[in-house]
Amino acid sequence: MVKKNFDGILLTQFNNIKYISNYYPTSSAICLFKENPVIYTTAMDKELADETSLIEVKELKSISDLKKVFKEESLKKIAIEGNLPISYYKKLEGSKSKNEKWELAIENFLEKERMIKSPNEIEKIRNATNIAHKSFEELVIREKQEKRFTDWEIAYELGYLMRNNGASEESFETIVATDKNSSLPHAPMGNKKLGNIILMDWGAKYNGYCSDTSRTMIEDNDKKQKEIFDIVFEAYKKSIKGTKSGVKTCEIDNIARSVISGYGYKDKFIHSTGHSLGLNIHETPSISTQDGTVLEENMVITIEPGIYLEGEFGVRIEDTVIVGKNGVEVIGKLPHEI
Repeated sequence: MVKKNFDGILLTQFNNIKYISNYYPTSSAICLFKENPVIYTTAMDKELADETSLIEVKELKSISDLKKVFKEESLKKIAIEGNLPISYYKKLEGSKSKNEKWELAIENFLEKERMIKSPNEIEKIRNATNIAHKSFEELVIREKQEKRFTDWEIAYELGYLMRNNGASEESFETIVATDKNSSLPHAPMGNKKLGNIILMDWGAKYNGYCSDTSRTMIEDNDKKQKEIFDIVFEAYKKSIKGTKSGVKTCEIDNIARSVISGYGYKDKFIHSTGHSLGLNIHETPSISTQDGTVLEENMVITIEPGIYLEGEFGVRIEDTVIVGKNGVEVIGKLPHEI
């Protein structure tokens, strides 16, 4: 901020406010992060903010009132988030008189700051992952498959188990894809009975932090499923081996993509190799062709190559890893072949 001559940052994303203050809003809130940061919140949230925030809290009746703060504290250049609601932006810009010189400019200071996880953050992600994995094991998916449970029943029970084991909620809507539906990376559930292949993607949230895991349960005697599973697993293992600080994220993506392309399935790997996570399930950086971010120690990312054969089935294997100087630590010990 100092290098770019900014006087403050205006934050409205709930997880950015949580990251700065420990307070997670339930209604509209704004954090003006400066030398003496302040959270402005509604009367409805004021008590909660007072109880949980580590920084000063004030009530704000109108977003237009912020211009008084800008003027009183001589704030001339203020950073805003790229996804600041346009209604907020218009109110702020519309409230500026001709004599006022302050300006708003989009910057991603917080997103860059959040890329490197503190030991406390890593511990929360580790706990979230352990909860998710323990719950999956308690689900005993193969028994549910034999009894022909539905995708909806599996997702519901897994959500209950994760909460019972200490999660506040799921990190995202659980994916349970079976048979042809598994060729859809983000398959919607349709109350389908479990067939001979199941692709699951799930996560738990613990103290605000997310986990993310995918496993694919194939039919033992299906040669095509085994072939695709082995290719994806090879891409997964080689990507894990090549991940360490100093390597660009696009290089990790290229490792996975090269393995899959080498077997003739280049066009069947239709998403990035992974992403960062933390308070959000998807954070910066992305492990993709277009992202040249250099990995640093204590970044936390997923590795999740996949192959999707339209109208047939799909396979994805995913774990969350902590980037280290000479490699990674895979969080959890959930088997890949189930």
